[in-house]
Amino acid sequence: MKVCIVSDSHDNRFLLKAAVEDGKQRGAEAVLHCGDVVAPTTLRILNPLGLPVHVIHGNNTGDMYSMARLSYDPDSVIHYHGQDAGLELAGRKIFIVHYPHYARAMATTGEWDLVCCGHDHRALIEPIVNIRQGHTWYVNPGTVGGIGAEPTYAMGDLDTLEFEILPVPVDESLKVNKISVTPHD
Repeated sequence: MKVCIVSDSHDNRFLLKAAVEDGKQRGAEAVLHCGDVVAPTTLRILNPLGLPVHVIHGNNTGDMYSMARLSYDPDSVIHYHGQDAGLELAGRKIFIVHYPHYARAMATTGEWDLVCCGHDHRALIEPIVNIRQGHTWYVNPGTVGGIGAEPTYAMGDLDTLEFEILPVPVDESLKVNKISVTPHD
């Protein structure tokens, strides 16, 4: 099973849609959103694509009440999990959280095959050694919304546990948030 992993869309629905469309063309069967959606209505653009979207809120929580209501709409593909999520997809245990330090800590437990995060807008994939003498994959897809960095997302294959960072394929005119105002640490 392939998954499209995004984070930090910050209401840029056009880049979010472009990333998920590209992921779907590459075989994605689900979307993992690692937070900072901000306005829940941003996610509505994904409904026509038909992929289940597992989302957490991040530190830019926006309207959590409306996010929960969106996930209970029978016509919605959105599954809102709150501040973090533990999922099982294709027999793999996945943990989604917004903060990298929290993600690294969860990866070291050895309870997860994959831990995904966002927040710092820095795309990174790496194996983290865990206490069970194995490793857990850590995936930060960067910022799909292009906030202070080029818009990126990650594709993952849960069968092989292979991941890659990809640029969001969009027209340059849609990359409106590229200039970083302040460092985002």
